[in-house]
Amino acid sequence: MRILHTSDWHLGRTFHRVNMLDAQAAFITHLVETVRAREVEAVVVSGDIYDRAVPPLAAVELYDDALHRLADLGVPTVMISGNHDSARRLGVGSGLLGLAGVHLRTDPAAVGTPVVLSDDHGDVAFYGLPYLEPALVGDAFGVERARHETVLGAAMDRVRADLARRPPGTRSVVLAHAFVTGGRTSDSERDITVGGVASVPAQVFDGVDYTALGHLHGSQRLGERVRYSGSPLPYSFSEADHRKSMWLVDLGADGAIAAERVGCPVPRALARLRGRLADLLDDPLLTAHEDAWVEATLTDPVRPDDAMARLTTRFPHTLALVFAPDRPPRERDVSYARRLSGRTDQQIAEDFVAHVRGAGPDPRERTVLRDALDRVRADDIAREMPR
Repeated sequence: MRILHTSDWHLGRTFHRVNMLDAQAAFITHLVETVRAREVEAVVVSGDIYDRAVPPLAAVELYDDALHRLADLGVPTVMISGNHDSARRLGVGSGLLGLAGVHLRTDPAAVGTPVVLSDDHGDVAFYGLPYLEPALVGDAFGVERARHETVLGAAMDRVRADLARRPPGTRSVVLAHAFVTGGRTSDSERDITVGGVASVPAQVFDGVDYTALGHLHGSQRLGERVRYSGSPLPYSFSEADHRKSMWLVDLGADGAIAAERVGCPVPRALARLRGRLADLLDDPLLTAHEDAWVEATLTDPVRPDDAMARLTTRFPHTLALVFAPDRPPRERDVSYARRLSGRTDQQIAEDFVAHVRGAGPDPRERTVLRDALDRVRADDIAREMPR
């Protein structure tokens, strides 16, 4: 069976205030054309269809268009909700959509109930594991400690139990939205840390033929049978070196995997430039980046006048400007945004305690902060869950 694995569409998201809807529509067209041209037999979308729980109308219309075009091809599609989606909203109408061959899996209770598709070699069971917020599903899965690893482990136990009851030779595919140990992160993924731990080991998914992951935005493999497709478009400058793509996976009669990356159309290249303003404006080696979306880090000891206006005369698509003055350490003035870059909510909170008190939190206080942050995030997600 030939499967096309994609994820993290983030419909409705912008890139540094640039509207990405046209680029997202171009990706949907590319997806549909790939399904048709490469004779794909099943499409899997591993979460974060939308960028937020209540997406803008234009994003909903694009999603609707995508579903109609995939259904018109007669190729089954299996989709799960991610941590950016509202599982409740995304799952509306799933029963009717299933009749059209679009199978939405947003209910954690249904992780052990697969979508079963068939080819000339028999059945393939597709198990959808939507994003599982530990604080909300821990009791339902009967785990003592609600952590990503324990709830995903319990979900996979249900998958393996169902698979064991199926006829010998039944092949299996799992869709999951999670941070798996060994995956390379970028700045555009939302923090899902719970109890100080965000990742789960790839071994959680042992026992299935292919695991189609979503959440991390870089296409990567964590083993022959465990892969992230990555986002089809860039959503932060930390993705400047990404090759945006989907995985075209051939699942053999015996469960063997052959996978090929299929590139996605990107509207504009990304470039991260660093140096003094005069050098950036004059360096002939930077000509190749003049039509790119640019993040410029200026190292001038004194902030230049009209820096953005001067940069855009050569790089008209400059979207982000960072100042990192080349000064002796005692004079270094790091901006607030730079101090926060790449840090978790927990680290930021601990830094704030150290700033106002002169000393960081002790172990007990760290636990209090962690529990409070977990509770706030769980409460935000709970508002979108069925009552």
